Amino acid sequence: MKYNFIAIEGNIGAGKTSLANKIAADFNARLILEQFEENSFLPKFYKEPDKYAFPLEMSFMAARYHQLKNQLGTLDMFKSFTISDYFIVKSLIFAKKNLPEDEYKLYTNFFNIIFQQLPKPDLMVYLYVDTSRLQSNIKMRGRPYEQDIQDDYLDKIQEGYLEFIRQRNDMRIIIMDTNQLDFVNRPEDYEKILHHLEQDFSLGVHRITF
Repeated sequence: MKYNFIAIEGNIGAGKTSLANKIAADFNARLILEQFEENSFLPKFYKEPDKYAFPLEMSFMAARYHQLKNQLGTLDMFKSFTISDYFIVKSLIFAKKNLPEDEYKLYTNFFNIIFQQLPKPDLMVYLYVDTSRLQSNIKMRGRPYEQDIQDDYLDKIQEGYLEFIRQRNDMRIIIMDTNQLDFVNRPEDYEKILHHLEQDFSLGVHRITF
């Protein structure tokens, strides 16, 4: 790989963790996976979003910061590069969609403090997947607290990511439309993704459709 730190991003059910796991195993990379299942607020949020949105987003931000600070702050001599299934900016994207304006402003103050302390990925890969396929993936993996996620919520999160991406010209970002791919079960699809990850990309947004 040409990059020291790659972050895989995407909506709920886009396949971020699956792709990061495969790449880490095949290229001897240090793997950073978000520990979302340890967040006790998550099931509560899906049942009562208005009540639990702020503690959920604050706890996620704190956990992501500590994990990235600890792992990215040390050098692993036995790994060739680092790959993560999230970028810390997802905290801001989800918070903007889940919090009322006054709470979001407060949240942003805390986020800006920690954001400056973390390195940005050399390459961010956004897996673009249509809402219908996201729902199919969510149903397939069977996490109980995710089964009632509505299409409009997934649409809001997708738009939040795309809005963020449109505003960044200081990062290398690839938008990969993976609707026609099954990189978990079809090696040829996985190879198509690897082919692009091994390319030199300039700063800015690059769109790839398979």
